[in-house]
Amino acid sequence: MIVLRLQFLLVPFLTSIVGEAQYVMQDAALMNYIDRRILSLENRLEKCNQDILDYVEEFRDFSKMVLSHLARLNSYKTEVKSEVENLLARVERAQRDIDYFGSAKDSNTCIEVDEDLVKQQLLEEAEEKRKLRLMLNASCDHMLAGVKSLKIVKKTGNEHGSWMKDPGKKHTKIYLLNGSVNNVIFEFANIMTFMESNHTLKARRVTLPFPWQGTGHIIYQGFLFYHRHGSLNEIIKFNIQKRNIADQMLLPGAGRIPAYQLSPSTKIDLAIDEQGLWAIHAEPETGGNLVITKINHITMSVEHTWDTTCNSKDAEAAFMACNTLYVVYNFPSGGTSRIQCVYDVLGAVNTYEIPVLHFPKRQGRHSTIHYDPKEKQLLAWGDGSQIIYKLQTKQK
Repeated sequence: MIVLRLQFLLVPFLTSIVGEAQYVMQDAALMNYIDRRILSLENRLEKCNQDILDYVEEFRDFSKMVLSHLARLNSYKTEVKSEVENLLARVERAQRDIDYFGSAKDSNTCIEVDEDLVKQQLLEEAEEKRKLRLMLNASCDHMLAGVKSLKIVKKTGNEHGSWMKDPGKKHTKIYLLNGSVNNVIFEFANIMTFMESNHTLKARRVTLPFPWQGTGHIIYQGFLFYHRHGSLNEIIKFNIQKRNIADQMLLPGAGRIPAYQLSPSTKIDLAIDEQGLWAIHAEPETGGNLVITKINHITMSVEHTWDTTCNSKDAEAAFMACNTLYVVYNFPSGGTSRIQCVYDVLGAVNTYEIPVLHFPKRQGRHSTIHYDPKEKQLLAWGDGSQIIYKLQTKQK
């Protein structure tokens, strides 16, 4: 009887315990499921956050690329504008030539020539020559007869470079520009200071905002004129004392091929003579022949352009002296430099009667040659040496 009562009491008790155990197991499974879901959500959030960071980084890179392309596009726009202006100028010159040759045909042809038109064109040509003579001071009547002697002033710097005086100033300062790409000018008080052993110790350093390209730069009346590195045909006018850019210009048609085959880093060669600032370059349209441009150094504008008969093949340098271009040639393997082509912009010199002029007592190649109109001599850079050549001249 007692056993039956105990069984009667134990059954509900055991049943309740089993039920509670089932509930506990269900709660544990539910918590485990919730934990897994939360962990999954955290992983997804972390992945989403990483994806956002990746997208932000990609967008930054894309923005940089777009800005770079826009800057390049602006540069191309400037270059294209320059090329179009150059093309228009050449078309106008070609049209004038076509008109002139058309009117100057032999009277035996079937076309009747208008004598008044021919007269008018001849008058216009004579007027243009008169203006050019006036602009270029036709009293400059000497020409080069020979390269008499040389003096090696110093040997310092790289294979390529240039050194010069300022013919537009009364001071005796010497300027050295080392390398075909650089942005530091060394200014020396005089030639004696320059010739001392340590060429940087007593020199004033002037840093340019943009580096130069090639070795065709020139200093005139306190300004450095140079071809800006990385540009097609931009010429910078830099005030040496104030250390700032005073002006700049684009030289139409220039910068596409080297001015001289043996000095490929120089695309634009700037020169000074008795008449002021000139630019020398070569163009594919002229078959590699050199083109001379007279530049107004004050307004940085083109005054006149001449297509010469001197080719850039095997040329190493050139210089202007008294309205005349002298082109220096050499052999690709190196040898004796020689002046083999001369072009007078006013036609005062018969270039075909001028003999070949050889540079004396030297084997090698010039990186640059500048004419000093004040001293009537050449300042050259050859294989790292700074050289002075004395000149012989005669009347044109």
